[in-house]
Amino acid sequence: MVISCTNCDLCKSRTNAVPGIGNEESDVIFVGEAPGRNEDLQGKPFVGTAGQILSEALEYAGFSRDEVYITNVVKCRPPNNRQPQAEERSSCKPYLSKELEIINPKIICILGNTAYNSLLDGSAITKNRGKVIKNKDKLYFVTVHPAAVIYNPSLRQVLKDDFVSLAGILDKLRKGINVEYSK
Repeated sequence: MVISCTNCDLCKSRTNAVPGIGNEESDVIFVGEAPGRNEDLQGKPFVGTAGQILSEALEYAGFSRDEVYITNVVKCRPPNNRQPQAEERSSCKPYLSKELEIINPKIICILGNTAYNSLLDGSAITKNRGKVIKNKDKLYFVTVHPAAVIYNPSLRQVLKDDFVSLAGILDKLRKGINVEYSK
């Protein structure tokens, strides 16, 4: 269980492990990088400033937080909000894999470079942002991380527009309509 996990050294500095939260029957799961300070304190994902930006973008696209599932690649806060190291991402991979297995969403929304690299070994998020990628019979939608908006406010509308596109793609998937994707 992630709450008592000791698979890597992040357990030594965390206040709380941060499992995913939301609708376990959701057709879409949002996967970010790692918990920040507020998430570490509350034990819930995306509750700080990036979480407010995520909620705003979700609402803009017609989603409610209650209908989706939100998680991170890494379940404990890295010191000083640094990027999670490869061994930390690897240590948490079974938890994320289990979440994806249980929820079995129609599409997985990748939020930012770390999640993109962790899930698809990708590195060029700007080249693939807003696109659907099929990998091992799963569909992924790639977009910027809500925290990127904090540092680059021009990305706020990009994130919102991407979520609108995602909502349209999800609507097609629910209706059994094929969507275009990259491999």
